[in-house]
Amino acid sequence: MTTLTEPSTDLAPVAEDMSAFVIAGAVASEQVESDYDTVSRTPAQGIQDGVDAERIGYRRIWLSERIDIKWSDVILSGVAAKTSRLEVGTGVIDPTTRHPWTAAALGATMQACYGERFNMGLGRGDNGYFRGSGINMATFAQMHDYVDILRRLWAGEHVAYDGPVGTFDDLSFAERYHGAPPPIWFGGFCAPAGARFAAAKSDGVLLIPMLNPVAVTAAKERIVRACREVGRDPDEIRVAALVVTAPDLDDFEARAIAHGRMVTYLQYPGYGEQLCAANGWDMSLLDKIRNHKRFEHLNQVADREFQRHEMMDVASVIPDDYIWDCSAVGTVDDCVSNLQRFIDAGADEIVTYGSTPAQNAKLVAAWRDRRR
Repeated sequence: MTTLTEPSTDLAPVAEDMSAFVIAGAVASEQVESDYDTVSRTPAQGIQDGVDAERIGYRRIWLSERIDIKWSDVILSGVAAKTSRLEVGTGVIDPTTRHPWTAAALGATMQACYGERFNMGLGRGDNGYFRGSGINMATFAQMHDYVDILRRLWAGEHVAYDGPVGTFDDLSFAERYHGAPPPIWFGGFCAPAGARFAAAKSDGVLLIPMLNPVAVTAAKERIVRACREVGRDPDEIRVAALVVTAPDLDDFEARAIAHGRMVTYLQYPGYGEQLCAANGWDMSLLDKIRNHKRFEHLNQVADREFQRHEMMDVASVIPDDYIWDCSAVGTVDDCVSNLQRFIDAGADEIVTYGSTPAQNAKLVAAWRDRRR
């Protein structure tokens, strides 16, 4: 069992333009014996990942949520309780999974408990994941109004509302947090509709993982255009690029982290098409993955049945050039050079993805010191 540490007093300087996703692997209630840290991670290890991230010098961490034992409210609270300066964020919540009153209460409570370190990441989930639950993916109309309701509640207003989010005669807080409200981030491809939402409502953008620098540039340009259309300064929106990193890892783990993860994205109907189109990849790759013999009897998304290291045969059909173009794999110096491409493409921040903060310790130090 993982033992949680107290907040460390031995902290590296903060890399202001680097954050991390935690729980880099299939979440499990018990630790799986393996030579590789990313085969699976427990929720408790996810909390420890946050403690490690602060010690190493990350600015903030994010948690991608699943509605099982990976509930972000609990895990992020655990991280915040064990750290002192690290920002924590949801990456991301679909508004349809939380009543706006409870989501606003989450943000206010996190700020009141841990200082102004919480970031509310919102995005549109997918109907495949929600299948059979009675929950549907949020529409942009819902997301626009949802953010308005959150911000009004954080400001201490009474909210009467009848619209896409629901019908509420009077939402309000009996007690509210009187400091700054949590920043709102939007997670997605930032296609035209997403860019318009970001320009209208968000403080930051989390681009989906495994976009290459060309796709990052295109997304940034859409955000800038959308901001200008509504008279907003584009510099008010911080754009973060999620990049799979595997610095100085052995070939099997690096390929499981990068190629294996890519299988789960490309196998998913709709998402794979969007990712290939954004990156300029050959669409025939989707058929090779989806019709692979390993998936012959698969009736759901691949990562709900297989762990990434179990799909290495499928992953072998993905060209290495595609992976090297959208990830940072190899030596620490190689990874620093690759990550700089995303900053040059228009991102303001790098979010390491797919590997643990501890696995990226040398990379964070090299990234922080790269301009010296």
